[in-house]
Amino acid sequence: MSATVAARPRRPGKTRRRVILGAVVVAVIAAMAWDTTVVEIGHEAELAGGFSAATYGSEHFPAIQKSVEQRAVPAAELATAVLADASAAGQKYGVGDSFGPVVPVTFTGVVGEARSGIYTVAVEGVPAAITIRVQTGPAINGTDLRDATGEISFGEFTNQIEYQNAGASINDAMKAAVLADIDTADLSGKTVTVTGVFKLINPKNWLVTPVRMDVE
Repeated sequence: MSATVAARPRRPGKTRRRVILGAVVVAVIAAMAWDTTVVEIGHEAELAGGFSAATYGSEHFPAIQKSVEQRAVPAAELATAVLADASAAGQKYGVGDSFGPVVPVTFTGVVGEARSGIYTVAVEGVPAAITIRVQTGPAINGTDLRDATGEISFGEFTNQIEYQNAGASINDAMKAAVLADIDTADLSGKTVTVTGVFKLINPKNWLVTPVRMDVE
């Protein structure tokens, strides 16, 4: 005697729940993909609206350049003032505290020999007691450009590293805007017109970081 076992019908409710659950999972994954932003390495801060060394310099250098050019003092005039009273000259022409104010200067002169990308420049009207040097890279050292206007302060940044990186970013932006089209390896003997800044620590030794340089 044989028995026939009838197949148990599927519960429609259970099948429906599986379909709905699957649809929800697909919708969640799609929403996550839609809301996902791909961020390049080194640009994480931009997403959060914070400091970005990649863009800071290019955003701020034009204003620094304009300020320095507007305030730049002819080198011969500045030399007279500095040799007479360096402290007074720093207060009159410079930006920053009394120890190493950043001073804007402009001059035309003949380029001498280079050492590690730093050239001496002989400027008419500037006493021989003063040595003027201009740094042309590839490494641009210091934070003179960052500090040139007095408008960029440590309080704007999260920490000292960001503050230092801001200076380096501005230096890089200057190189791209000012020095990129100049053959900085072959300047000796040529006449240049330079506008830039230097930190007035030794009144007889100016290391100028340019914001503009023209080669004749």
